[in-house]
Amino acid sequence: MPVSVPLPSHPTHAVDRAFLSMERRHPDVRWDAGGVAYLGGPPPSLADLRAYVGFRLGELPLLRSRPEGGPRRPRWRPDADFTVDRHVHEVVADGPEGWDAALHTALNAPFAPGTYWGVWLVHGHAPDEYAVCYRFHHACQDGSAAAMTFRAMLGEGESSARPVPGKGRLAGLPRRVGTAVGLTAMFLARSLAVRGHRPAVPFVPTGERRLWRGRVPADAMRRIGTAHGGSAHDVHLAALAGALVAWSARSGVPLPRVTALLPVDARRPDEEQTWGNRCFALPLELPVRTAPERGTESQDGGESPLRRLEHVMATTRKLRGETWRQAIQDLVRHMPDRPTEWYLRRMLSPRVTDVMATSMPVAEKGSLGDTQVTGIALLPLLVPGHLFGVGLSFFGNWTEVSFVADRALPLGELLPELWEQAVGELEGTSVPV
Repeated sequence: MPVSVPLPSHPTHAVDRAFLSMERRHPDVRWDAGGVAYLGGPPPSLADLRAYVGFRLGELPLLRSRPEGGPRRPRWRPDADFTVDRHVHEVVADGPEGWDAALHTALNAPFAPGTYWGVWLVHGHAPDEYAVCYRFHHACQDGSAAAMTFRAMLGEGESSARPVPGKGRLAGLPRRVGTAVGLTAMFLARSLAVRGHRPAVPFVPTGERRLWRGRVPADAMRRIGTAHGGSAHDVHLAALAGALVAWSARSGVPLPRVTALLPVDARRPDEEQTWGNRCFALPLELPVRTAPERGTESQDGGESPLRRLEHVMATTRKLRGETWRQAIQDLVRHMPDRPTEWYLRRMLSPRVTDVMATSMPVAEKGSLGDTQVTGIALLPLLVPGHLFGVGLSFFGNWTEVSFVADRALPLGELLPELWEQAVGELEGTSVPV
């Protein structure tokens, strides 16, 4: 008799299981995220793209997997029924005026039954431009894993180095445990003691997502951050606060308090896999209505741009430190299932946070055949009850911002321009005297 050889498998992580559980509890909620790559040149045929993706999957074996083994301890196992055709699709624009409709079709298309990710080729609006939209269930990947997938599929260069804690030493284990528990308790305490009124979602959601983009030179973002002792990500969050103040004034939506949820990559140096979640979610209150000091009030009635940046850096400075990064890594690695799911559900709740704000270094450049990637837009998770999700990607010489929101969000299309203007205001504060 032939010996039965078990299929190779990959263990799920507590964060994977938390998202799988939330999907089971709320099947009406869309738990997908992803990204869009914009390319210059003639688009491939659907058959050619399917062949290309199938070839690249040799470097991404986990993308052929599905969770099996029940809800308690599922594992990622190879999908015996996997076919590329069920995962790679096409949307053809109805001429130059049909670009937005085609792109948003790709953003909102359901996954094929039994699949956990999909690729949509979007073209037809111009002979030398097209886009590739990649979306995935969040139980399968976080943003860092998705960026690794991008680099395997389209990348031609490594992203900027992501900060990871050094290898932990057993001698410091008791202190690390205390730090990790204390960090969790601090953020949970903040979530339980919500001050002021939450901004009610000012529209009836349609369930249809829209994407709006903006971009500024990456050197400008880094230059602003360096001038004030911060990072480009700090500049992004301060500009986001400024954009929200301006958007609130134009849309008439009051924002007494806005809290952004920041996913933090907690992978160890030996966890460069392209599947699964190794992220931790941290809340950060954006300075949209903090009382300014005398003489620093800006024309929009909120804080000055510089004070917004200082407010953000006061928190993120700790995140960049070795102690907090090690604590986050320890939490993601060792926290049991139930506390992990409870924490994520709490942080994703619109009673606690209002905006998902993710950022990711993607790659230096990218291509598909003879066509070159000209831009990237992240598609962050859009949580029901949140105002929007915002993604910041670093690709080549550009820092690109993308806002994903329900179609009914009032004046959502203004957000990228307002963000660019807020970056310009910060750049004005960074010019040497």
